[in-house]
Amino acid sequence: MFDTGNTGFMLVATSLVMLMTPGLAFFYGGLVGRKNVLSIMIQSFVSMGVTTVIWWICGYSLCFSGGEGGVIGNLDQAFFMGIDPMTPYGAGRIPLYVFIAYQMMFAIITPALITGAFANRVRFPAYLAFLVAWLLLVYFPFVHMIWGGGILAKWGVLDFAGGIAVHNIAGFAALASVLYVGRRRIADSVPHSIPLVALGTGLLWFGWYGFNAGSELQVDTVTALAFLNTDIAASFAAATWLFLAWRLEKKPKLVGLLTGAVAGLATITPAAGFVTTTSAVIIGIVAGIVCYGAVALKNKLHWDDALDVWGVHGVGGLLGIIMLGLLGTTAVNAAGANGLFHGGTHFFVKQMVAILVSSIYAFGFTYGMLWVINLFTPVRTSTDEESTLDVSLHGEVAYEDIT
Repeated sequence: MFDTGNTGFMLVATSLVMLMTPGLAFFYGGLVGRKNVLSIMIQSFVSMGVTTVIWWICGYSLCFSGGEGGVIGNLDQAFFMGIDPMTPYGAGRIPLYVFIAYQMMFAIITPALITGAFANRVRFPAYLAFLVAWLLLVYFPFVHMIWGGGILAKWGVLDFAGGIAVHNIAGFAALASVLYVGRRRIADSVPHSIPLVALGTGLLWFGWYGFNAGSELQVDTVTALAFLNTDIAASFAAATWLFLAWRLEKKPKLVGLLTGAVAGLATITPAAGFVTTTSAVIIGIVAGIVCYGAVALKNKLHWDDALDVWGVHGVGGLLGIIMLGLLGTTAVNAAGANGLFHGGTHFFVKQMVAILVSSIYAFGFTYGMLWVINLFTPVRTSTDEESTLDVSLHGEVAYEDIT
């Protein structure tokens, strides 16, 4: 009944995507100051627990049950009702349980991406409220609209592994968060541990193969294409960022190389299974240049996006959807679409409209959500809390010489 090869592959891919959240915790943890390492790492790890609970209660159902052509699904499969181990899913003949687990890992990491933007400034109770509300009001609707048979899917919008549904909406939610909570009061000595950043990048890059190649949901030529395109784009973006920063900043910096790799990974995500390897090279180079420029613009405008979530993930996801609209081709994937450079004018327009809608929606809902949360519990940390978040909010320290 089930294809054991596809099932085994998807279990591995699910495990790889799960590993990305701890990888993100290390990546962000290394970028912040020594006194605030645990406060940002717990924001990633707590999503693994809380999001799983919400996914079981209603998340999966709201994303993938009913609501064809709409904005959100229904609650027919809340608490996984009507699903058993023998229920199959898709052409790859994998158990539905495997698909549920795979999509759950996407739900876990997406809100965790946002936390790098407001590092050191958001209280933990407010973050928990934000995590739940953002999943329900932003993430679940977009997953349904794009991957659950909703309005964008019916319209013909494509997003192979999460350019809109993960990176773009997280990045523009991050920007809204930055503008709402304001700048840090206390200057942080960052990054405190570049080796931790490197470790986190390695785990993210490794996990991204499951993120992108796994999104084909079976093993075929598109799976291999997505895997290879992922590595190509990340590598070219990393090299581009390194040499661009070297030219402008006079030093070849490891953090720049690592940030460029993540930018390339985010940018190729929506296009990984829909473009040629040559297009992946172009996407990687463009990602390195554009995302570097976005971070420079953020600095010029004095937006305190602490860990460049908007510049890397928001702009990267947006750019990936644009590049898919330009470079997509059915020659490599019949389930895809031809981009503007292959005669697909209408497809390009649809991608542009989708990215505009997702950016505005994610930004507006996130800003309003934080305002509402602040009515019930303070969102912003106090000056005393900000100076030593690990001790003041969690009663723990990452290093013994910190009190």
